[in-house]
Amino acid sequence: MSKLSHLFILFLLIGFQPTAIATTQNMDNTHNLSEAQVKQLVKKADDFRLGESSAKVVSEVKLYKNDELDKTRQYTVYTRENRESLVLFNFQVEAGQKMLMLGDNYWLLMPKSRRPIRITPMQKLLGEASVGDISTLTWSEDYQGEWIESTTFELPDGQAIQTEKIKLKATTKGASYFTIDLWLEQGTGFPIKADLYLRSGKMAKEAWFIKGGREDKTKVISMVLNDQIQTNQKTVIEYKEITPTEITDKYYNPAYLSRTKQLDL
Repeated sequence: MSKLSHLFILFLLIGFQPTAIATTQNMDNTHNLSEAQVKQLVKKADDFRLGESSAKVVSEVKLYKNDELDKTRQYTVYTRENRESLVLFNFQVEAGQKMLMLGDNYWLLMPKSRRPIRITPMQKLLGEASVGDISTLTWSEDYQGEWIESTTFELPDGQAIQTEKIKLKATTKGASYFTIDLWLEQGTGFPIKADLYLRSGKMAKEAWFIKGGREDKTKVISMVLNDQIQTNQKTVIEYKEITPTEITDKYYNPAYLSRTKQLDL
């Protein structure tokens, strides 16, 4: 793990908010990126977060209130192409709950209910750690990117990093956020920071992406979400496991999930 990753994790443990000292500075913008270059850069960012077309993702979610740990939850997400995901709620108080996302259609499945419950895109953003934040590990399928400017970021350890600022605009009804301001490391496309906005234009969350290693590759190993609405709350999502996995089509069927209480996965 890099020195920068260790510093970020240390700051998290003591309740540090990265926004307090991170600064940006405009650079010479004579190298404007084309639409094709932006698309390629966003795809690189996706690869740092997921990197697999079909995968099993185990996430541990920690909610902090006033910089003190309040709750811990764990989720398992099965995701595949065409914006399809199945989320299993693993924590004891939520055990048996599932959420299925097929494109722009969403269902919540409760263990004591015989019918899947249709929910809206906004409803999947509700809760302390929204399912949209847990399950959506790619931007390239839901958003159109536009290059804004080149920017120098000063990170908490004092290191200056060159970034490209990209504006992402949702192209699907089910996108978790309407627009995203995204800062990607120049050249590599590693995601540094994202400001997440609702359709109303209100900034909902500020996300920071923590760099580390997985299977000898540089990856996003966790994400820190600073709530901009309930400003005393912070969520840390740690990706405990990401493995290439394909499950059969029946698990992406809401009727099958509603009548099958114990999934053989």
